Amino acid sequence: MDVELRASDDDRQRVVADLQRHASAGRLTLDEFSERAADAWAARTLGDLAAVTRDLPADPVLSASPAHGRRDLLVVFAVAVTTLVLLGLLMAATR
Repeated sequence: MDVELRASDDDRQRVVADLQRHASAGRLTLDEFSERAADAWAARTLGDLAAVTRDLPADPVLSASPAHGRRDLLVVFAVAVTTLVLLGLLMAATR
């Protein structure tokens, strides 16, 4: 990447979207996000944009996030099924 190349609006939008993901992952406070987003929108070159995210991981989305969400859903489903089975057993035992 040539850091002296002029940044496009799409480049700036991509960096701001990355910053939003970093903020939602807890890597940036709201104030840090606001400051960096302003810097991204004011960036003139790709080097300026790179400086905004230099201290952040390249992939703002945690690779464990989707699996973690599916695991949580699986746990909720397992608890619901267990509850229904126990309720069915209780109803059968009280008849």
